[in-house]
Amino acid sequence: MEKKLVIFDLDGTLIDTIDDLGTAVNYALACKGLPVHPIEAYRLMVGGGVRNLMYRAMPESLKESEQDLDSLLELFMGYYSTHIADHSRPYPGIVELLSALSAEGRLLAVASNKFQSGVEKLISHFFPLIPFASVRGGRPDCPLKPDPTIVLRIMEQAGVTASNTLMVGDSGTDISTAEAAGIRSVAVSWGFRPECVAKADFSAGSAQELQEVLLGL
Repeated sequence: MEKKLVIFDLDGTLIDTIDDLGTAVNYALACKGLPVHPIEAYRLMVGGGVRNLMYRAMPESLKESEQDLDSLLELFMGYYSTHIADHSRPYPGIVELLSALSAEGRLLAVASNKFQSGVEKLISHFFPLIPFASVRGGRPDCPLKPDPTIVLRIMEQAGVTASNTLMVGDSGTDISTAEAAGIRSVAVSWGFRPECVAKADFSAGSAQELQEVLLGL
């Protein structure tokens, strides 16, 4: 039997991280005496890595200053790295889903735009018993999604063809990444950008539905 690989996005797909992300950005802004945002507002700011998140949260008057952005990002990273899992939690049914897929022989991987050490910390904290074949985040030697490089490298590492690979995500970025990599996509509706459902090959509104989709393919 040919190996089958499921590649998951992290934030908004496996784990609800918005409270910790928003709190960390607000901490950085407050340290500089800048206006903060309601936590829910960050759902429309995430995507493209933490540098882009901080840029979107900055006042317009500072967005031309790389120095100000660097300073804010340093404050964010210092706080977030320590408090990365304070309020974040896997979405309902996700642990059971991953366990079921692994038991069925599916290879599992993570492809995220979050910085690599943050991805590793969240995965080891929340899913210590799940045998992921690959866990990849943002790193200097690989462009961020929707560039398909991260997915192609995971497929190469796992030794799985495009026809046997699926990408699961909650945003248009994930769906575009899958398309660029030549693989099928599954959109989940519980994340940060549910409008992506219309663009994917398949969709799911719960972990149970997602399990049915994935095991049926």
